[in-house]
Amino acid sequence: MPFKTLLTVTGPDHGDGDVRLAAGLCEEINAHLSVLVLVMAAPPSGGEYAAVVSPAWLAEREAEMETLERRSSAVSKMLLESLVSADLSSDYPEQSWADEVIGRRARYADLTVVGPEMLASHLLKEKVIAGGLFSSGRPVLLVPEAARATLKPKRVLVAWDASLEASRAVRESLDILIRADEVRIVMVDPVEDERHHGAEPGADVAAYLVRHGVKVTVDRLPSSDHSIAVVLRQHAVDTGAELMVMGAYGHSRLRERIFGGVTKSMVEEPGLPVLLAR
Repeated sequence: MPFKTLLTVTGPDHGDGDVRLAAGLCEEINAHLSVLVLVMAAPPSGGEYAAVVSPAWLAEREAEMETLERRSSAVSKMLLESLVSADLSSDYPEQSWADEVIGRRARYADLTVVGPEMLASHLLKEKVIAGGLFSSGRPVLLVPEAARATLKPKRVLVAWDASLEASRAVRESLDILIRADEVRIVMVDPVEDERHHGAEPGADVAAYLVRHGVKVTVDRLPSSDHSIAVVLRQHAVDTGAELMVMGAYGHSRLRERIFGGVTKSMVEEPGLPVLLAR
C-alpha cells in the first residue's frame, strides 16, 4: 500500500529541518503531511503534593505551555508557506504518557518520519520511536544527518532474519520495493532449518517478492566476529543502498536496552535511512 500520510514530530528545541524534510518526502510521493508539536511536561520534584503547593513548578508549566504555543505558531506559519497538504496538532503530555500520545497520532498516518534533529535529541527521540513502533502499528523512517531522504530509492537493502518483524517490514515497504531497481535480501549467518530460514535461506522471501515484481538479489553474509548491525551498514555502503528495511525489536525493549541489539544499534547510528516496522 502506498504512503498517503506522513507524520513528523517536532519539539521545543528543534529547528524546522525535520519538518521541511518530511514535507519534501510528501512532495516526492504526493502525500499529506501531519505535524505534531510536542512539549513534555516536567514532573514535579517532591511528588504529587509538591505539584499542588509549588509555585515554581506551576510557573514552569506555564512557561512550557507558552513555549508550545510559540513553537506551534512558528510551524503553522511554515506549513502555510509549504506546497504540500498539511495539518498541525499539538500536545503537552506528561513524560510517562508521551509515547502513547505520539502513537495515537501515528495511527492516522502511514509512516512516521524521524529526521536528524529528532535523532540528535535523547528522551523525545525515544518517545517518538517507541510510540511509532509500539503504539501505532505503523512503520518508522529514520533519516540521519547528511543522508539523502527519499521514498523512491533505486537500491534497497532488506535485513532479513525470517522473523515476524522482518516480514512486517517487507510488507509495509512493498510499494517501495516494487519501484526499486535493485532489492538485496541480506542475511547474516543464516541458520538453515525449518524453524529459521529453511533449507535455502532467503529463497522463500525472494520468491514472495518476485511474484510482486520486485527485482531481488539474495546475499548471505558471514559476521566474521562483527556485530550484525556493523555487517549490514557496511554492506549497505558496499552496494550503494539508499534505504535499509528491517524489522524492529525482535527481542523485548528491556533486553535490547540491557544487552544491546540490532535495533538499538541502528537507532543510535543508522548510517543511512532505515525503515523500521514490527
